[in-house]
Amino acid sequence: MQLISKAMINKSVKHLEDLRVIIVGGGLVGMTAAIAFKRLGARVTLIEQAPEIRAAGTSINLWKNALDVFDDLGLGEQIRATGVPLETWFYDAAGKRYRAPGYDPEDYAFTLFSRPVLTNILADAVGRENIMLNSKLAHFDEDADRVTITLTHGKQLQADLLIGADGVYSTVRRQLLPSYPAKEHKGHHVWRAVVAPGDETVQNTILTVGHNRTRGGLARTAGNQVFWMINQFNSEQPTGTKKEQALRRAANLNDAGWGDSLIRLIEATPEDSIIFSQIMYVPELPFWVSKRVALVGDAAHGLSPHIAAGGALGIEDIQVLTDSLIAERDISAALKRYEARRMPYFDIVRRFSNDVEQSADSKDYAGRYAAFTHWMLNDGYKAARTFNGLSPLVASKA
Repeated sequence: MQLISKAMINKSVKHLEDLRVIIVGGGLVGMTAAIAFKRLGARVTLIEQAPEIRAAGTSINLWKNALDVFDDLGLGEQIRATGVPLETWFYDAAGKRYRAPGYDPEDYAFTLFSRPVLTNILADAVGRENIMLNSKLAHFDEDADRVTITLTHGKQLQADLLIGADGVYSTVRRQLLPSYPAKEHKGHHVWRAVVAPGDETVQNTILTVGHNRTRGGLARTAGNQVFWMINQFNSEQPTGTKKEQALRRAANLNDAGWGDSLIRLIEATPEDSIIFSQIMYVPELPFWVSKRVALVGDAAHGLSPHIAAGGALGIEDIQVLTDSLIAERDISAALKRYEARRMPYFDIVRRFSNDVEQSADSKDYAGRYAAFTHWMLNDGYKAARTFNGLSPLVASKA
């Protein structure tokens, strides 16, 4: 692919200059959208219901497909400097490790980031003056020329384009598709935290597949901290404190003392630092866009997080959306192009997600997960970067 010249870029985005864009949701995907549209010359307002920009969660792992988008947005070097590159190994409950044969080292390599650090970098790039805090969408009204957004405190805003980046509980999706609320992934619960490692040594990512459909892991993260996670499918309803719940399930990963380090880290974690979640997901939607409204990230395709790629795929959405708007001068046609490119992609992601969930053991998990990451970083990557228009978000790629 040829590197696009500055003159070609300027010509290609002229019709987007001063486009009024409102983005609902101040998470990683929403802020990435705001940065991308600012780069195209649009006038951007980011709506966030929280009183401050803050990270939801502890750490996040990002793959090449997301990091390359940040490179294209001019933030790659700054963001990459805060991450911890890791490689994944899959262990059984007794400590025997596996990788599936026939896959590239890249299929096991990702970078783990502190969500608070990444959130602040993105908020600064958006420009905090462009972020409306303590603001929640009440409803929107769409016509041929504009979208009128009404906030819960009564303020109204007008835009040419509204983007719903507000997660699995999306208020934008609630109006666009009222029959498709987030649903519980029945019996699927997750416990996680970031703590100081103490005397524990964690070199790479350890993912253990244990008994009773329990999975857990450890990984180094920014600031010499360790991220730990426990999840269980078909779990009984959790009882007791969050720490007790996590420790009870960690025992499923600890044949002959293999998981002692994970247990010690959980024991050392303050109760109020443990994040517990009933996993929710977004059912498959019949459409993602209307004439001037688009869903991105988890608002469009929130999946069970056991494939650990939701953030990366949501960031990739923004690349496809902005390219579509460059290729089509008509907003409605551009949104349809985005939808037509992205919905079939997620049909494939869902099949991989369901396949990985059914892994019988660590060896099986290693093979199924590597198949997904290999697709995401190869055929999936090419599909996301098959451009029909000229995009300034594209770096020179082979």
